[in-house]
Amino acid sequence: MQIPQVPWDQVRAAPVVLVSGPESFLADRAIQAVRSEMREMSSELEVHDVDAAAYTSGELMTIASPSLFAEPRLIRVSGVEKASDAFLEDAKRYVAETAEDTTLVLRHASGQRGKALLDLVRSGTGNGIEVVCAEVKKDADRLAFVQAEFRRLGAQATPGAMRMLLAAYSGGLGELAGACAQLVTNTGSRITEDEVERATEGRVETNGFKVADAATAGKAADALVLLRQALSTGVDPIPILVAINMKVRAMARVYGARGASGQLAKELGMAPWQVERAQRELRGWTEEDLARCVDAGAETEWLLKGGSRDPEYALERYLLRVARRGRDR
Repeated sequence: MQIPQVPWDQVRAAPVVLVSGPESFLADRAIQAVRSEMREMSSELEVHDVDAAAYTSGELMTIASPSLFAEPRLIRVSGVEKASDAFLEDAKRYVAETAEDTTLVLRHASGQRGKALLDLVRSGTGNGIEVVCAEVKKDADRLAFVQAEFRRLGAQATPGAMRMLLAAYSGGLGELAGACAQLVTNTGSRITEDEVERATEGRVETNGFKVADAATAGKAADALVLLRQALSTGVDPIPILVAINMKVRAMARVYGARGASGQLAKELGMAPWQVERAQRELRGWTEEDLARCVDAGAETEWLLKGGSRDPEYALERYLLRVARRGRDR
């Protein structure tokens, strides 16, 4: 049989918990949730941390052996993708015959190392579960994460506020989660665009959406002024490019689609407000215009990441192309 796969925020204690995938923030959250659940069930919980790469033979069996007072145990193993041969052999034997009142958490980020162990766990041996923590890259997935964070914190944010927050914090999920928590702490349970703008105080990426709005509306002069204002204050070009590309890609996804915004949102992996906004912004655009801009965006990303000695000029040129519907002149 195949073991159940559960979302990171619905993880539960089990004899074996395999936490797989490269998204370390979600993996840490899942592992912490297992510990919290077990600690609630017993204040006598013993927690042991094992580095699979530095593991020596017999260590796992020693930790899992019955104790005098039979306290429940949580064994957290990190770096299974870099595990020593000794760990892999001991772990396979342990999974075949797990200890009572013990949860073994295996953290495997990526790669083929340890595949035999993972296959054994996934086959059902050990009565385990798997938490897949895939890397969160897509705009829609990052938006869903922000929505979930605000729900978890007992707060609500307007669509525009979440959009601005995503633009202002384009790094890892940890930074994004911290920004959500700080906003709720500072402003309360209802978050609007004004609160986000005040909290970010002109972070480059937030201004990037103002640049993108002007460019996609065909206001080349306004967009160029906004861009140069941002760059003159030391803003990195990459977040501004991200903001422009997000708008262009959203418009390209929506182009030609028919149906209610809610239905299209599900089909396209977007939020309904994103669909409605993109539909409004598509006026005057053709499919060829969008294709040219998507191609130009990919080229500009390469230029900004080392392909050009003058990334600011490359970004200006792309901005003007978007404002002119993908045309150089």
